[in-house]
Amino acid sequence: MLLVVTVGATGPAHTFAAATGPAGPTGPTGPAAALRIERSVPQALDPATVARLDAAIRDTMTRAGIPGVNVGLWMPGGDAYVKSFGVADRESRAPMEAGLHLRIGSVTKTFTVTALLQLVDQGRVGLDDPIGRYVDGVPAGDRVTLRQLAAMRSGLFDYTEDETFLKDLSSDPQRTYTPRQLLDIAFRHPSPFSPGAEWQYSNTNTVLIGLVIERVSGQPLHTYLEEKVYEPVGLARTSFPTGSAIPDPHAQGYTAEGVEEGAATVDATGWNPSWAWAAGAMISDLGDLHTWVPALASGRPLLAPETQRARLAFGPTGYPGVSYGLGIMRVNGWIGHNGELPGYETLAVRLPSAEATLVVLVNSDVDYQGEGLSTLIGRAVTQIVTPDNVFSLPAAAQAGTATPSPDTSGSPGSPGTPNSPGSPGPTSDQRARTTR
Repeated sequence: MLLVVTVGATGPAHTFAAATGPAGPTGPTGPAAALRIERSVPQALDPATVARLDAAIRDTMTRAGIPGVNVGLWMPGGDAYVKSFGVADRESRAPMEAGLHLRIGSVTKTFTVTALLQLVDQGRVGLDDPIGRYVDGVPAGDRVTLRQLAAMRSGLFDYTEDETFLKDLSSDPQRTYTPRQLLDIAFRHPSPFSPGAEWQYSNTNTVLIGLVIERVSGQPLHTYLEEKVYEPVGLARTSFPTGSAIPDPHAQGYTAEGVEEGAATVDATGWNPSWAWAAGAMISDLGDLHTWVPALASGRPLLAPETQRARLAFGPTGYPGVSYGLGIMRVNGWIGHNGELPGYETLAVRLPSAEATLVVLVNSDVDYQGEGLSTLIGRAVTQIVTPDNVFSLPAAAQAGTATPSPDTSGSPGSPGTPNSPGSPGPTSDQRARTTR
């Protein structure tokens, strides 16, 4: 980094590229034709840093075969890097653009748990209430608490790990699931550990939280979120779909799920996300997530300070450098969530000590050498702008093979959406991921 400034008079130092005027031309280079399509807004970072970021992102896209990506980095003093690379549609070659809608997978968990915490503030539920008070038929429902569900410490089996479910979803991606059907799949399996004994990413937890919100509020989950979460924060382009459609304009999403290894990817844009529901069904764009992440990290204006402190009581996951709170992960100082759904990956995080926000949206979920694409881009960006706080999920966490296991790309070991500290799935056979 050529020029650096230290941000903050107290606490650890963070290095950022100094704002020295708008960046100069940064036309794409490299062999991939998709990377020649690029859109940006005026940058406040110095030209040398912008050039380094451009090169790092293009190189990552080329190596990992990423069709398109939106990247937004916002820092104190107006420093910003907001740019789109590649294509939103491989067939038409339409360029990726910041205003496009994409599915955000397990980042949905941050919204669902926020809604639960609002009900806590209203005195309508308690974090230490047993889930059995609100939902019937939950294994150990008299002992599993709402806090344990939000913290991924319930011990309930993750329905997205059920082999029959994965086969059914791959064979019919337009299939509609009800929340109760998802729970029935999960509850056929024994609990891997006693409530509170360990940490393990499970989409079952967030589906249960969604049902609690509906029962207590008397509203469908999507309606509650729109009125009580999106509107107060000013999110006009964020939605919780009740069908397969994604609003226009949107990026096409590409997946290898259900495809033989080595075969071409398929377009998963219109696949039904009902299987992810409260754990990963939502849609948003770069601008709305830029607005959402600071609200998530601070709790303002949605939660009382004491409730936000409870949310940010991060506990160990078993993965180095990764901890998890209530519907939120922390990775080397960055807090937020990642998400993955067939065709899409998202990273939405904030570095509170430096007041930096990073959002990455990718229109593919095809892992590269066992790593999620949003993690690859996040690492490439933070290695340059926050070298003391590089966002990087451990390989074991992203593979979802170690114990405890968060989703591969989205849970706080790999928080994401169905495979993230929010989303589900493997790398070769690309199963449905709902946790990162």
